[in-house]
Amino acid sequence: MLWFPVDRTSTTSLTVQVYEQLRKRILQKELREGERLLSSRELASSIGVSRNIIMEVYDRLLAEGYLEVRPQSGTYIAAGSHFPTAAVDDGCEETLPPAAGSKQLAEGKIDFRAAHPAADYFPRAIWGRLAKEVCTHTPERAFGYASPEGTPELREMLARYLQLARGVRCHPDQIVITSGATQALHLITDLLSKDKQARIAVEDPVTDEMRTIFTYAGASLIPVPVDDKGIRPEELPEHERPDFIFVIPSHQFPLGGTLPIQRRIQLIEYARRMDCFIVEDDYDSEFTYEGAPVHSLQGLDPERVIYVGTFSKILSPALRIGYAVLPIQYVEAYRRLKWFADRHTSTLEQLVLARFMDEGCFDRHIRRMRKIYRKRRETLVSALRRHLPGARILGESAGMHLVVEIPGVRFTPARIRQIREQNVLVYAVEDYAIVKGRHESRIVMGYGALPPEAIQEGVACLAKALW
Repeated sequence: MLWFPVDRTSTTSLTVQVYEQLRKRILQKELREGERLLSSRELASSIGVSRNIIMEVYDRLLAEGYLEVRPQSGTYIAAGSHFPTAAVDDGCEETLPPAAGSKQLAEGKIDFRAAHPAADYFPRAIWGRLAKEVCTHTPERAFGYASPEGTPELREMLARYLQLARGVRCHPDQIVITSGATQALHLITDLLSKDKQARIAVEDPVTDEMRTIFTYAGASLIPVPVDDKGIRPEELPEHERPDFIFVIPSHQFPLGGTLPIQRRIQLIEYARRMDCFIVEDDYDSEFTYEGAPVHSLQGLDPERVIYVGTFSKILSPALRIGYAVLPIQYVEAYRRLKWFADRHTSTLEQLVLARFMDEGCFDRHIRRMRKIYRKRRETLVSALRRHLPGARILGESAGMHLVVEIPGVRFTPARIRQIREQNVLVYAVEDYAIVKGRHESRIVMGYGALPPEAIQEGVACLAKALW
């Protein structure tokens, strides 16, 4: 007699559990073609569920072709309903490999991963109120398909904000809203490669996500060394023209330097001479704790610099809202690429964000988070000086991470695993490097998502692991 267990404490309904069990047995040939199934009443009695559940499951399997009904005979396994090979996906998530690039927060570990904002401070109440108002009062046209460049409300608010806060010179029509900076950079690579393999000069070291975006798009990378002031323009190639130069001038990742005006001018002069573009990633410049934030590179040459920003670090990665500011001659082509990629970014979330900015909530949130991140940074610096007095701290007082250099320590994979055994996750700068061997004594420590008490405990455990 056919029998299998059901879990009444599971969040998965009994109907789905029974369906999955029968489907799995059919695909794996435990129930063979032409075999007669128990009646709905008999199977319900066997596994201890209602007959209505079995009837619903049988109806679904019939509709999908797994079963066939023979009049006055019963229900049978249909021909051709199993795979000829033994390997069958049973639908269990546990059998799937981790997603590429996915780095999950380890249970019970203090994770110093960089660029993660403080999710517990997301302005839920305000956002929820604005979302309700947008859904209630927005005209019906907002619920249909929209233009690929994004809503005019958000682009106008962005243009005003970027000019005042970042010195970006642009018209709202030069802004295209994207699904995060990831999509913005992927589309830029497509735009500037002109149907050939792109050659991109990139800072080295640089965030691994950016490298992956470029290589996934088929580009080849030209590494350019970075020091404590950012990219070194004199190291850019003179005998091969890159399609563009990727830089993070306001707060380089991971080393944390801010590109001085002399190097910014050198960089622009190089781009003009080589007839290539500069792509500026400005991912967390709002969080500067000493002095005023440095203005954008784009403001020095709007025709040569493409500016990319995101709300992932300021608000939440869950929003998936980023943007690109393009020279006017490239806007139409970029809009076309965006349309083919995903038609448009969520209109409703754009409208909520526009209202959030228009009502002053955005500026207030930045001011609030700046205080919180400053305190967390100070806690981390103080703990490092107490527990690791020989450590050198790199990077400007900005952003949500810093780099720690510990002379005499090589952060090899084995050493990183040793630290992990103390329930602490840190990240070797070497992991972000294209050319290896220059940063072996350095680690990246992000503090944005960690409360002060976790930061202090984490540094104490790090010191214990090292010594």
